[in-house]
Amino acid sequence: MKNGFVKVATITPKCKVADTTYNGEQIRSWMKEAAKAGAMVTVFPELCITGYSCADLFLQRLLLKEARIELQSIAEASDDLPGIFFVGLPYEIGGKLYNMAAAISQGEILGMVPKTYIPNYNEFYEARQFTSGRNLCTQVYLGEQEIPVSTDLLFSCQEIEELKIGAEICEDLWTPNPPSISHAMAGATVMVNLSASDEITGKNAYRRELVAGQSARLLCGYLYCSAGDGESTQDVVYSGHNLICENGHLLKESESFSVGMLLSELDVERIMSERRRMSTFETFEDHTEIYFSLGEAVDTETTLTRFVDPAPFVPGKKEDRDLRCNEILQIQAMGLKKRLEHTGCNCAVVGISGGLDSTLALLVTARAFDLLGKDRSGITAVTMPGFGTTDRTYDNAVNMIRCIGAEFVEVDIKNAVRVHFSDIGQDESVHDVTYENGQARERTQILMDLANKKGGMVIGTGDMSELALGWATYNGDHMSMYGVNASVPKTLVRHLVGYYADTCGKKELSDILYDVLDTPVSPELLPPENGQISQKTEDIVGPYELHDFYLYYVLRFGFEPEKILRLAEIAFEGVYTRAFMLKWLKTFYRRFFSQHFKRSCLPDGPKVGTVAVSPRGDLRMPSDASGTIWMSQLEEME
Repeated sequence: MKNGFVKVATITPKCKVADTTYNGEQIRSWMKEAAKAGAMVTVFPELCITGYSCADLFLQRLLLKEARIELQSIAEASDDLPGIFFVGLPYEIGGKLYNMAAAISQGEILGMVPKTYIPNYNEFYEARQFTSGRNLCTQVYLGEQEIPVSTDLLFSCQEIEELKIGAEICEDLWTPNPPSISHAMAGATVMVNLSASDEITGKNAYRRELVAGQSARLLCGYLYCSAGDGESTQDVVYSGHNLICENGHLLKESESFSVGMLLSELDVERIMSERRRMSTFETFEDHTEIYFSLGEAVDTETTLTRFVDPAPFVPGKKEDRDLRCNEILQIQAMGLKKRLEHTGCNCAVVGISGGLDSTLALLVTARAFDLLGKDRSGITAVTMPGFGTTDRTYDNAVNMIRCIGAEFVEVDIKNAVRVHFSDIGQDESVHDVTYENGQARERTQILMDLANKKGGMVIGTGDMSELALGWATYNGDHMSMYGVNASVPKTLVRHLVGYYADTCGKKELSDILYDVLDTPVSPELLPPENGQISQKTEDIVGPYELHDFYLYYVLRFGFEPEKILRLAEIAFEGVYTRAFMLKWLKTFYRRFFSQHFKRSCLPDGPKVGTVAVSPRGDLRMPSDASGTIWMSQLEEME
């Protein structure tokens, strides 16, 4: 159960209607298979001990008695199996029949949760046999066991405090006020649904959206297990459509009309992280908690089968990615549009290097001017060649500016920087941090002064990945009057520029943008080697795809370094070695803590996603906070 990952299973066994002995054998056999697979939470369908489609046979005393006998036998079979199991059966209490979900663990029946909403429409006539358990709160005896019965039961793991399970049954989920809502508000992080949903055209899509949506709304894991093969097909067919969702994401889905086991892993630490972030997620301690133990199984490391996206900021499907890119460009442009309107500026000043970030800033500024109905000649695009500028980036910058239709201004900074070096006693042959930052600050001074002269504002180009690492010259490229890229990670910058190239409709501009995409990321502050870029950022600070991955899990979920590295090993398997990723994870944490003073005084800029580093919103931390405990864990991971 290391790092909060809990292996879970939904199982649709083949059943025989009203044959409790056969069904019990099937359930016990599958329980063993689930245990072999490492499942700690296993869910079977609604009324699976008898079969869901018994109809008026549920009124037969013998069927009810045999169902109780099988429940005891199933409980006994769990004695030497780790985890908790949920099975469905009819159960009579006080002359009323209830549709129950029984929770079983280590030989005991922990409790039973009755179905709240009993359907009585179309093909479902449960109200003919069953009573709602809405107000039921009692205990029953089965053998020597005293079993609590209530809709308000939570099953809590002794060893993993984040694992609390609430149960509801089929129709309960389809109502305006599902029991799972109160379960979540009482602290349940995982919901199990024992179901018997019939299959009609289009219903599987709605069911998928319903389950995923409920897991998103409640910030929980949701295990939906439905009846299938063997149920009566007299009037309807049951497809065994099983779903495992987490926080709105579909982790696994069974094939329709299949029997068997569906396995995945829930990240209960991630679920709790989401709830901590959501201050409006209120909780009320109004449920009864029943504890179960995982015993020695809690120390086993869950083998992960769930997909870990190596690019969490970038949608995987092209159609989704294109929609996201267009939306982000619009957010950026609308933010700048408002700022230009508010300040009354008719001019925007952008420094253009021929690199990715400044290219994106120029494209966003052009879109903002279009939204304002202003001529793009009001954009002052400035190239400032220095000691490290190459012909490739210079030519791309010049040609791009002309394609966009902005005013072109060139200011060669070399002489000014040499005067400055002379003033402060800096040897031009010493290519140290002063040599580099002196050029960056000279460029910022030029942009600021041009903005003053033209009554405009300087548009920042730095992206979120650089800000997270502190890869910016303080009061150099770190500063602007509005930073349009401030919450866009480097991995997404590439796709935004690529999307613009694909959709701009101008071949000349597209060709330039494609070449910018092929150019190595570099600040170009050191002299070229044989006319080529000599200073490659990712050689110095590490691959941005790794840093963006780390950034996402550090800020979005607050995961520990150990867990982040484990996820990275899955996401980048065959791409990077563990030692390589650990090296740059150390770099990330070291720079993230030591460079926060740069983020503490960032210019305004629009937030475009769930992660941002603005000191006024998403990241409020002391500039002198210690990273010792994080670095200590990293050292132990060698």
